[in-house]
Amino acid sequence: MKQLSILFFMSVTLVLQAQQLQLHYDFRHSLDPELQRRNFSYLSFEYFKSSDSTGSFLLKAQMDFNGEKNNIGQLFFQVSQNLRYWKPKVYLALNYSGGLGVAPPSYGYYISNSFGLGAAYPFQWKGAWMSASVGYRYNMFSKPSHDLQGTFYFGKGFFNYKLLVAGSFVAYSENRNHGDEWTKNLNGKKIAFFGDPQIWYRLKGKHSIGSRCSVFYHVLTSKNELQVYPSLALKREF
Repeated sequence: MKQLSILFFMSVTLVLQAQQLQLHYDFRHSLDPELQRRNFSYLSFEYFKSSDSTGSFLLKAQMDFNGEKNNIGQLFFQVSQNLRYWKPKVYLALNYSGGLGVAPPSYGYYISNSFGLGAAYPFQWKGAWMSASVGYRYNMFSKPSHDLQGTFYFGKGFFNYKLLVAGSFVAYSENRNHGDEWTKNLNGKKIAFFGDPQIWYRLKGKHSIGSRCSVFYHVLTSKNELQVYPSLALKREF
């Protein structure tokens, strides 16, 4: 619980620095009542800074209000840094992700730390900006997993950025056996996938309304099922 409080205050600090803050309402229970016990709201904030000469920095954090009586049930963080000190526009890509949460009735869990090292290539195509990276991923389970990860970011504005389509997709491998009680009898690798395509319509100034689809495969369940959960959202840019 102490760790949860520390991450909460970190989240508040990050909001003050973020380029954008998003408030979502996720409809996953309405679409998938057998696997998802409720719909819930979540707060997402993001800070991004880019320099063509030295690289880019991205920090994303998400706070899910899926606990009892809409309390915070999960916190997730992602930090990515691309660096380049040479002429070819291929960047050194470094990344981290992790978090923690509380599950009913009253036990906590970790979203295991993962660390990545690889190469990234940003580019433009037909007015859209994109970035693709591939590299090594270290999943810090009780029994660590050494894996590959591929990441793709995209974004394109329409009508002088009145309408924006953006998002990311991440695919990676990991051991089925994490070294814990629930997975100790499993073996081999699995492929997992996550995506968050988004569409935003600017209402006025720096306020937008839109939607994000959270796409999961082998992330929330071990079944071979693609899970797609859309949200209705408001965004404030800073």
